[in-house]
Amino acid sequence: MNDIVIDRQAAINEPLLPTLEQLTHWVGCVFSRHPDDERLELTIRFVDEAESQALNRDYRGKDKPTNVLSFPFENPPGVSLPLLGDLIICHAVVAHEASEQQKSLEHHYAHMVVHGTLHLMGYDHIEEQEAEDMEQLERELLAILDITDPYHE
Repeated sequence: MNDIVIDRQAAINEPLLPTLEQLTHWVGCVFSRHPDDERLELTIRFVDEAESQALNRDYRGKDKPTNVLSFPFENPPGVSLPLLGDLIICHAVVAHEASEQQKSLEHHYAHMVVHGTLHLMGYDHIEEQEAEDMEQLERELLAILDITDPYHE
């Protein structure tokens, strides 16, 4: 497999953000199940609640910050680029969820990156069967990373 290229952007000053090495490892786990996908470039941007809320409102019609937003890249007609898309992750929401769910911050970040990367690859959870399929794939990928089932109550 070719090398994954991640543009890691931190729009906030937060020492607990995942490193480029962690992000590459987590995204690489997703690509290990999709070896033929050649869209190996993505941006992962860490933002504050205001930026997350603005993007969530403008693109999803939900006026509140959220943990992760996925923006798949669409190649213009006749142009082929290896871009997968952008993930926007709100640290405050992820940290709050990790604490609330009694999970390690690192494990919750890994789940958000895996979840968001799957969205960039076209997975969705709008329909019940799609949700079940996506959640099962997430469980399998996170198990490879030695992370317990995030959907287990």
